[in-house]
Amino acid sequence: MGILMSNGKNIEVDCLSCAVTSGLAEPEGGTIIETEYFHAHQDVAYPIKGLIILASKRHIKCLDELTEEEKIDYINLLTKIRKAQRTVLNIEYVYYFYNEDTTHHFHTWMVPRYEWMYEFGRSVESVRPILLHSRNHLNSEGNSKEVLLAAAELTKELNGK
Repeated sequence: MGILMSNGKNIEVDCLSCAVTSGLAEPEGGTIIETEYFHAHQDVAYPIKGLIILASKRHIKCLDELTEEEKIDYINLLTKIRKAQRTVLNIEYVYYFYNEDTTHHFHTWMVPRYEWMYEFGRSVESVRPILLHSRNHLNSEGNSKEVLLAAAELTKELNGK
């Protein structure tokens, strides 16, 4: 399957989440935080600073497939990342998405809301136009640097580095 990355490059993988969590594909900004069960990274397709993907390392599709240990790790990690988004990047609001009919395996999108996004609306329906806008209009070198800097700041906060 071909995946269009935020930097405009296409990569061919069977499952993007498997490729990223196993280290076969390195997302720009690298790994934000990793546990035994999950891997968090800057979204590879949309250049929005602080847009984090939290992906399970196991290839599963549904929330109810998580083990008890994975459920605890998931909510703790989700909460820890959200706190870092607020503390380090001053992100006031986040939209969370996960879907079970994805071509990738279980992952949650943590989509921050910035002032510029409100021209697209304030509902779930606004997210797709925001993502497309970011891909089509935020692929500048300056924005890419901001996205990578934000990823580095989150990594430092979450890993004590």
